Amino acid sequence: MFRKLLPIVILASIVLPAWTQSGSPMSLDDAITYALNQSNTVKDARINLADAEQQILERRSTGLPQLTGNLNFQRYLKLPVQPLPASFQVFGAAFTDLAPLLSDQTRELLNQSSGDGGGNGVSFFLKNNFTAALNLDAMIFDGSYFVALKAARAYRSYVSQEMMTKEREVRTTTIDAYLPVLVLTENLRLLDKNITNLERLFFETKELYKAGFAEQLDVDRLELSLINLQTQKETVIRQKALSLNALKFAMQYPMDESLEVTGDLGAIIEANTADIVSEELVSTNRPELGLLDKGILLNELNVRLQKSGYLPSLRAFGVAQESYQGNSFSDGFWAPTIYVGLALNVPIFDGFYKRATIQRAKLDVEQARLQRQDVERAIDFELDNARTSYQNATELLASQKRNMELAERIYKTTQIKYTEGVGSSLEVSQAEQSLYNTQSNYIQAQFDLARAIMDVKKALGKI
Repeated sequence: MFRKLLPIVILASIVLPAWTQSGSPMSLDDAITYALNQSNTVKDARINLADAEQQILERRSTGLPQLTGNLNFQRYLKLPVQPLPASFQVFGAAFTDLAPLLSDQTRELLNQSSGDGGGNGVSFFLKNNFTAALNLDAMIFDGSYFVALKAARAYRSYVSQEMMTKEREVRTTTIDAYLPVLVLTENLRLLDKNITNLERLFFETKELYKAGFAEQLDVDRLELSLINLQTQKETVIRQKALSLNALKFAMQYPMDESLEVTGDLGAIIEANTADIVSEELVSTNRPELGLLDKGILLNELNVRLQKSGYLPSLRAFGVAQESYQGNSFSDGFWAPTIYVGLALNVPIFDGFYKRATIQRAKLDVEQARLQRQDVERAIDFELDNARTSYQNATELLASQKRNMELAERIYKTTQIKYTEGVGSSLEVSQAEQSLYNTQSNYIQAQFDLARAIMDVKKALGKI
């Protein structure tokens, strides 16, 4: 099934960049989707999953009958000779008395060769030897086969769980890089609003100064505030550019392409108004725990695999071959050979090697279980901290919202008093600075709450 889906996954990773590079604004969900399809980490995990599928096929093939064919040709440039003693007899007659019955080549060899006993020798080979064979090998019983096949399937599940973990890391990295861009975008929006208001007040104050109803100090003070705001805006613009580059890097988005984000912190907060503080953790939602469970299973299968080394193995084999022998390719003969057999391998004593490997495999199981306990405790700790941070951020945001509303009301009141001639420019400047500070604190509180929400969702395994 995965092999059928793989071309679709690859096609999606090709089509998606073309859509995002068209300049369409990207929401947080769009950015996460893009990052998942472009991340080399996720792509590598998908390759590992495909490789695990092939390992299952590879392991399964070892239990199927294996059929091989081979061809072998030999030509003797000099025939090997077997020395024979002089007293050697065949059917009661001396071997040398049979010379008239032998071929010219054999008689020549008999005359040229002699053994240690002074007798002659003979060759039992012909010049040309050709063999064609089919070999069949089949497993009948092997205790390790089915355990290894099950381990290969478990490894596929492990790699699949590992891919989920990698995808979660990509989502987390993208979210962490996306939120600062929203913060700086909101800062720019407020700066533009404040600059517009201050420009209007600066213009009115200059007109009052020309009419003799304001001092030069009032004009200078407002001009200084305006310059500071414009400088601050330029700084935030550069910071946003840096944050966008960090987001591009996290998404593996082309650095030379423009990127526009949508949404705001308030929308993220409103979209997560459900009470996530009291929600219980479901362990299956955390891919890390699932990955560790798969690791424990693999280690347990390794123990079984090592124990199966004590079992005997039985294989069946068969060979069918045709052999040709002759001094030339016309006067030789073909000799067929067919045989079957069984091969039984029984382990008897290996110097306690398997016992040591079994004990090591059991220790690996214990270590994996201890590691899971540590991770489970760390997740509980992470969730408790995230919930506490969420509660603190919620209360802080409510407080900062009240402070900002109060600062806006004070600032409007001082502006009215100043334009009516019953207030001083110093009061306006103080109210202005107080408003800017509360606005900055409110945006920071929004960011802290949005990040706390994401941290709780991460701890619950919902990201």
